[in-house]
Amino acid sequence: AGTLCYDTFVSNPQREGLRERDAILSFWRQAMSVAEIYEERATFSFEVFPPKTDVGMEKLCGTDGVLEKLYTLNPDYISCTYGAGGTNVGKNREVLDKIQKDGKTIHVTHFTCIGNTKEDIKEKLQTYLDHGINHILALRGDLPFGWEGTNGDLHYATELVKFIRQEFGDKFTIAVAGSPEGHIQCRSLEADISFLKEKQDNGADYVISQLVWDMDQFRYWLDDIRAAGVTMPIDVGIMPITTISGTITNALSRNACVMDRKLCEIISKYWIFPNPYDPAPFDADAEQKKADFRKAGLDYTIELIDQYRACGVDGIHLYALNKYDDVAYIAKNAGLI
Repeated sequence: AGTLCYDTFVSNPQREGLRERDAILSFWRQAMSVAEIYEERATFSFEVFPPKTDVGMEKLCGTDGVLEKLYTLNPDYISCTYGAGGTNVGKNREVLDKIQKDGKTIHVTHFTCIGNTKEDIKEKLQTYLDHGINHILALRGDLPFGWEGTNGDLHYATELVKFIRQEFGDKFTIAVAGSPEGHIQCRSLEADISFLKEKQDNGADYVISQLVWDMDQFRYWLDDIRAAGVTMPIDVGIMPITTISGTITNALSRNACVMDRKLCEIISKYWIFPNPYDPAPFDADAEQKKADFRKAGLDYTIELIDQYRACGVDGIHLYALNKYDDVAYIAKNAGLI
């Protein structure tokens, strides 16, 4: 089907004006699903989040904004997160509508079980389809502070994947999360792997892995999920290392990630006294240390990507954090473009 669409595109006289390589690449991507791209090659993609303010939306979606800059790197898809507890859904669709309208790449929405009844889910997913959005990352979602459960009809991503397939058939390409170190709320890594297999059995198409820096653990997990019968493509989620405080927070706040020795050495070398969270540190070299850590962190991220690619992963998914410069540096110097 992809070949047919491509042949039709380049031979259609009405489209002879669209000869630029970027136009052909964009049309090709829009004609395919992410799952189909994996059948041909590894992917390269970004994640953004829906800003809470109009200023933030303009920076991301406006003329010469971050999205337009990210398009120049020719990503296979861009995903947009779904606010904590299902909040900020309107902004999520606004960002995705922008990506859909621009037609430069595939657009993927995150979607969670949090606070959603089955009717809510059907209605919201139909709205996405009505907007031309047919790729989804199906998640349970992080529970808001103080919540004991999802406060909805579905409680796990396994259930959400099954429900989407039952209600919408093959209208959605479905991604799911994978946790190489095991989900922090799962009783064991083995149980977590069995749930990943269940997501596949329920109709998921590919995996986006959670943040992990421990490459030995990642290799162990990759071998184990394959042994368990998980055959889905694995797209690795990569968080650019740019600040000490951000790195520590990302490791501990939600995921309980192991920080490997090399990363800890970089943090120690550029440690800001009394601590990197202090808005007014008494460290006279604080600004220079921040700049040096950012450079060392970006280079560490590039080396990490090299190791992932050597494992034969199916894609690299960079968390752009609604910024361009850092991920552009990483993508270019890691040879992803």
